Amino acid sequence: MVTSDFKYTWLGQTICKYEVPWDIFKTLNKIYETNFINLPDAHKQLVGKIKKENSLFFGGRENNKIHRHNMLPPYILNWFESKFRHYLEFNKIPEYKLKLTSIWINEMVAGEYNPVHIHQGDIYTGLSSVMILKLPKDMGPESARPDTPLNGKLQIIGAANGQFVKSDYSPIMKERDFYIFPYDMRHCVYPHTNPNAVRRTLAANMDVDYNPVATRTAG
Repeated sequence: MVTSDFKYTWLGQTICKYEVPWDIFKTLNKIYETNFINLPDAHKQLVGKIKKENSLFFGGRENNKIHRHNMLPPYILNWFESKFRHYLEFNKIPEYKLKLTSIWINEMVAGEYNPVHIHQGDIYTGLSSVMILKLPKDMGPESARPDTPLNGKLQIIGAANGQFVKSDYSPIMKERDFYIFPYDMRHCVYPHTNPNAVRRTLAANMDVDYNPVATRTAG
């Protein structure tokens, strides 16, 4: 599968970054802004300290916290699947089955944050993602060390360790960025301090049922 909108970072596991097409970016924001009142609350199954966490899609196992629903057109769901497939093919995963389990939006005001966490779907193997839908230019004053700003930053933490290892990644983000990484990569979002700004991101989870023995052989 060929794609021209792609870069990667290696932290023992791969983080792939893609650029979201304008039409998909605008449509996702429009669905959220015009249909917010009808979007299911996603709080109960998430760890974020965020008031506005609302679901666009849920295709996983139903439970007392959430039921299946879909607020997205087929072409957007197909685009998500194409990027997850590209990630797996780039990482030479030869045999797999995919199941898109959830897509939701986090809208963070000043002081809200996502603690360090991992993701899962119906199974424990799969791919997480973060898409930047709205990013304030001003994240508010830093408490200290303004030369190394962290307000509103995404941080992804690698499993590798030891001296001289690059073990974490805090990308310089921009709107339309889309990051894909494995379920078990820990990550967090730091709070921003601008009382007049919101930081809007989307997360999507894709279960990946694969054969690790075949993967090692292919490598």
